[in-house]
Amino acid sequence: MGFRKVIKSNAYYSRFQTKYKRRREGKTDYYARKRLITQAKNKYNAPKYRLVVRFTNKDIIMQIVSSEISGDKVLAAAYAHELKAYGITNGLTNWSAAYATGLLIARRVLSKLGLDKTFVGVEEADGEFTLTESAETDDGERRPFKAFLDVGLARTSTGARVFGALKGASDGGIFIPHSEKRFPGYDIESKELDAETLRKYIYGGHVAEYMETLADDDEERYNGQFVKYIENDIEADGLEDLYTEAHKAIREDPFKKPEGEKKTKEEWKAISKQHKVARISKAEKAANVQAKIQKILAEE
Repeated sequence: MGFRKVIKSNAYYSRFQTKYKRRREGKTDYYARKRLITQAKNKYNAPKYRLVVRFTNKDIIMQIVSSEISGDKVLAAAYAHELKAYGITNGLTNWSAAYATGLLIARRVLSKLGLDKTFVGVEEADGEFTLTESAETDDGERRPFKAFLDVGLARTSTGARVFGALKGASDGGIFIPHSEKRFPGYDIESKELDAETLRKYIYGGHVAEYMETLADDDEERYNGQFVKYIENDIEADGLEDLYTEAHKAIREDPFKKPEGEKKTKEEWKAISKQHKVARISKAEKAANVQAKIQKILAEE
């Protein structure tokens, strides 16, 4: 069969339907969103909550969101940079920080709803797979606050950080339907979860192991990669205690504000300008090109 050119006529273009803007921009998976926000019709005005988890280069954003006709409503939010108030100053985007941020938003939303005493979750994380169950109160059985994990466009590989956030929120007392299959330590052949491996990730054990290995093998690289840890006198042996104390502090006060003065608008603007590349003229660009050419010729 020979090559046949596809000819798109006026009829094709006149009937062409553009996709939603956020789909065109690659920001929203509407197939998943439709299933996450559609509520059962027999539940009437009961909101369906999503635990939204998003990762940036330097932060983790977590929100409890419900969808309405007028738009999405945020019930509570927590960010990894807030962990500085609880003693976690470094590695704010790793697996352990994701767990701590999940724990923070869980305790925060339950405190806001007055359910923090009823649903305490797992107070000492041991890596075991658990789901938040109904609790007995003076008024009878009380079901836990329920939310569904919303990972957006992130890959859901086994051991991914989004599941660290999920585990933290689940241990914090929120009921999030899930299984143990995507946690680090799950063996696909035996179909069992190694609780010790999961516990290691919760308390930064994997980071501690890497720190020790790198310090022994390549000290120069260690000093460069963990420079902030060294400045704050954080050693591999002290990571577990650091995260343990942070988890306790989060449970004591999930609304704690960081100490110290906030940066002013002018200070943030000055910081922003440090990373902004100055625009150069056409003549300067041409001069730079010629300089590079001369450098290459000189090397030859």
